[in-house]
Amino acid sequence: MDYRFLTAQFLAFLGAVLYFLSYQCQNNRKLYVLQFFSYVFYTIHFFLLEANIGGISYLLNLARSLFLASGWKFARSNKMCIILCSLQILVAAVTWEGWISLLPTCANIAVTIGGYTHNARKIRIATMVFNSPLWIIYNMIIGSWVGVLDELCSEISALISIRRYGWKNLDKIRD
Repeated sequence: MDYRFLTAQFLAFLGAVLYFLSYQCQNNRKLYVLQFFSYVFYTIHFFLLEANIGGISYLLNLARSLFLASGWKFARSNKMCIILCSLQILVAAVTWEGWISLLPTCANIAVTIGGYTHNARKIRIATMVFNSPLWIIYNMIIGSWVGVLDELCSEISALISIRRYGWKNLDKIRD
């Protein structure tokens, strides 16, 4: 195996650890801070694998995490949600590689909408039902084996957090 591929997988592993830990945060802002650092590793990972739609999508995820963790009212507003979702569509159009481009685009739109509800339960639903399954397929196609493992771990982490905090209590958790 070549060095670039192994480096990409190692960076994905670091991102996976941080992402797993993010769902163990009861506070949504802390969740987004950990996810931000996870996304840094994943962005580099996707560019090393020459998966441009994945890499650029993750740049938008970085911005989303910063916005949702911030105290800036506009960054946390529904208008910013619309802007980020629109940018995801624009990125897909500009970097179009066929139907595969729809996978990260739809995943990120779903998790962006979930995040902008500012509701811990809806964030986990968006991740478990839309985000992780679509990213698993994308990661399998591009050869991001640690990415597949990460999404499986994200599902497990979300389930653990549901068990830890209780399904009904997650509905009460806000930023």
